Order: sequence, then structure tokens, then C-alpha cells
Amino acid sequence: MPSPLSSTPVNINLTVNRKVEKAVLVIKCLRMSDLCGGLPPEICEQLNREEQFIKIKVEKRRYGKEVTIIEGLNGTDADLKKIASELKSKLAAGGTVKNGKIELQGDHRDKVKEILTKMGYSESNILIIE
Repeated sequence: MPSPLSSTPVNINLTVNRKVEKAVLVIKCLRMSDLCGGLPPEICEQLNREEQFIKIKVEKRRYGKEVTIIEGLNGTDADLKKIASELKSKLAAGGTVKNGKIELQGDHRDKVKEILTKMGYSESNILIIE
């Protein structure tokens, strides 16, 4: 049985980043179709968001600096970077994605929970750790 990825056309004129994005998109679609059967991708994505259990906590770093850490978000690095980018712009804070976790500068626990809820994540599955 041929691999589904081998039958996917790839435009040779694309840059390396575009190839990676396209490959991630193909893999993501294949995973979603396996998990959701014949459901439309939008509904499947919403179901995946509601199933995730997200933990939000604050750590103190050097010199008393606080960092909000969001863990438990499933998805590729590109997905996490998009979520982190949206959070950073709405919170006017810096941050990064490391080891499958989103780190934001400052204490933003309550605001992050509100924003994630508006993004479609289930409020009952978001836990703020004190």
C-alpha cells in the first residue's frame, strides 16, 4: 500500500519553509481524518480543542521575574507558535514556545484563560495552578 504522503504533489519551486508548512498541513489533515472518521475538519478541530486539558501556572525566574507557562496544548510547533503569537499580541507581552509549552513574560493567568476560552477551548478543561 503506497504511503499517502508519497501521492501528495509538491511544487518544486516552493521555498523550504513552504514545503514544511505544506507537509505539516498534509500530516495534520491525515491525522484528523483518522481520528474523526468522516466529520468535517472544522468540527473535528473543535472536538480536539475541547478534549485538551490545559494547565496555566506562574514561575518565578531570576531577579524575581514572573513567567506564565501554558502546557497541555496539543498540536504542532507551528500551531503553538500561532497561539503564542495571538496571546502575546492580546496581552502586550513577550514570550516563546519551548518544549511544547508556551511561556509568556509576566503573570497573565486569568487573562490567558479568558482568551483561550474565546478561542474555543473548553473553560472546564483549563486549570489555573496557584
